[in-house]
Amino acid sequence: MLVKDVMNKNVVVAKPTVTLREASKVMGEMNMGSLVIMEDEKIVGIVTSTDILKAIGDGKDPDKTTTQDIMSREIITIQADEEVCKAVEIMVKHKIKRLPVMMNDKLVGIITVSDIAIIEPKIIREFAALLSLNALKFSGA
Repeated sequence: MLVKDVMNKNVVVAKPTVTLREASKVMGEMNMGSLVIMEDEKIVGIVTSTDILKAIGDGKDPDKTTTQDIMSREIITIQADEEVCKAVEIMVKHKIKRLPVMMNDKLVGIITVSDIAIIEPKIIREFAALLSLNALKFSGA
């Protein structure tokens, strides 16, 4: 199965100047766990709900802090015509849960752990390992 068959085509994007309050409002309304940050039709970052929570927990003002202040800048993507198993390999290797999907240098979708788990239940074990690693990292173990 190909990534383009599983990906969510409705990617929520934002500009780097969007405040954390605005970003969190959009994410809540759209029931999304992340925003792809774009400038001039190029991906420049990604912000997750966890990034926003950490920033606020660290005392950052959600009305003055922008997505560019907290976004992950090292963006890992996958091509739409790649196999889903390749997406799994990339996610596990880089310990990430979301991959922007590209076609002809354009953002065409996003694929998440949840998208894959629904379609490919046999790979849930690999994601369980990924989630366990993240839980250990969070707990400080």
